[in-house]
Amino acid sequence: MNITLIGMAGAGKSTIGRALAKRLGYTFIDVDQLIRENTGMPLQTLIDKYGDSALIRFEEEAILRLGQVDRSIISPGGSVVYSEKAMEHLKTISKIIFLDTAFRSIARRLPNARKRGIVGLRDRSLKELFEERMVLYEKYADFSIKLKGRENIQEITEKIVELYFKENI
Repeated sequence: MNITLIGMAGAGKSTIGRALAKRLGYTFIDVDQLIRENTGMPLQTLIDKYGDSALIRFEEEAILRLGQVDRSIISPGGSVVYSEKAMEHLKTISKIIFLDTAFRSIARRLPNARKRGIVGLRDRSLKELFEERMVLYEKYADFSIKLKGRENIQEITEKIVELYFKENI
């Protein structure tokens, strides 16, 4: 089985995902990196050139290509929740953990949000995207971990391990 971490850009999906993969001896899969490799361009360039829907489509395709990976920590982009097909696939191959990070922490970690390749920032503020996506993250999550932004990565990792193995015994 796998673990997928969802949440806003800046929530810590990659940082926590790498630490969790190392802790469990799992493979770490960064979906944003897969998109960059498949398109040959940074996410923001992809959005600037082809629009938000192109990034959502490339993310969905990358996730669907994961097939039946096992013993992996999957870190998709924050916009993955806009693709029902991608989220349904992730639900079938993994437990989904929502890193529920306070907006204040997200805003602090993303001072250059408009250059980060975040879907929706052309039309809405970061706060509006945050509020819109919270509902979707909660909808798809098997578990949520509330983060305030100052937690120790090792403590978060252990909390996820505890949740995951408690559920899968």
